[in-house]
Amino acid sequence: MNNIHKTIAIDIRLLGKRRTGDETVFFHLTKEILKLDKKNKYYLLTDEREAAKIASLYAYLDCVGQENVAIVSLPTVNRFLWNLWTLPKYLFQQRIDIFHTQYILPLCSPQRTKIITHIHDVSFRAFPELISWIDRFFLALLIPRSLKKAIRIIAVSRFTKEEIVKYYAVSPDKITVIANAAGENFLKNTRGDAKKERAVREKYHLPEHFIIAVGTLQPRKNIPFLIDAFAALRKRLPEIKLVLVGNRSAHHTDKGIDRVVAKQNLGESVVFPGYIEESDLPAVISLARVFAFPSLYEGFGIPLLEALCQDVPVAASDIQSLKEVGGKAALYFDPESIANCEEILYTLCTNQEQRTALIRHGEERVRLFSWQKSARLLLDEYNKLS
Repeated sequence: MNNIHKTIAIDIRLLGKRRTGDETVFFHLTKEILKLDKKNKYYLLTDEREAAKIASLYAYLDCVGQENVAIVSLPTVNRFLWNLWTLPKYLFQQRIDIFHTQYILPLCSPQRTKIITHIHDVSFRAFPELISWIDRFFLALLIPRSLKKAIRIIAVSRFTKEEIVKYYAVSPDKITVIANAAGENFLKNTRGDAKKERAVREKYHLPEHFIIAVGTLQPRKNIPFLIDAFAALRKRLPEIKLVLVGNRSAHHTDKGIDRVVAKQNLGESVVFPGYIEESDLPAVISLARVFAFPSLYEGFGIPLLEALCQDVPVAASDIQSLKEVGGKAALYFDPESIANCEEILYTLCTNQEQRTALIRHGEERVRLFSWQKSARLLLDEYNKLS
């Protein structure tokens, strides 16, 4: 690691936007990098305008008063103009050695600025039919250019690295795998905290016995499939309910969710608590009998680790990325077989021996992933760039 002090800009526009996975990644990596590195100068770029919100970002990242950190407000009309004009203008005016963003790079940038892009997944390429045509058009236009221009690509898993190579013919040598981890608020197991459990149960109107799924409600999350499997399960376990945590009004919400709930006549058996505050989510998950993860495609799968942290058995899709994260700590089902999914859910709801074994494996599994370890790897990448 060389000792040359660098100026590093990180795109933190996601912070505070309730974007779940990708926000979690940039928050924890940035926070841990700032703890580790007191030599390089960091400019954290946001589109927030209000002084109070910018002050809250300093507190959120635990860097109030840290001399080598400055949060820079770069407001603009929309994200396209930000990449087209606002960000390039800033990079040409300031001497920035490294700029770290995700997916889309600025339209132009100084030759001196080395750009790193973070790729969480390429679901838009693997399942293009599940996103809108306008999104497909812009991603097809911009992603290949960004991957070619970036000096370094950070992939969140070996699976994502392989997918980038497969779909975009990028050299594997250009891609570094830096794994995600569970959010820091999940590392303290809340199971058994009766006061907290009672409070969140009342706050979010949670049922007594339930299976939970957490995340965005996009089509690739395969939620209608889970609802069908749950409908079959209720014939054997009529007391169980399904809690779906996610924003139903989001732009990409799967329209099939409400249709399947109505078709299966589930009524109040499927609960939509909406957005759950970050500080409450561990306790909410800990109340669940099973954590269900039915996705067709994931780059990593942070919620799987978060459930393991709370000693909740996980039923997950039998896909490479989730098996890479979960290992022996979850049971896997065919994400296209309702009967297989229903049987796995039934097993985890009723078989205490199986539940205990998975919880034990989960305790071992979560120790393999940490934001501190990942931040050190990222800092190494920063320091390698001259």
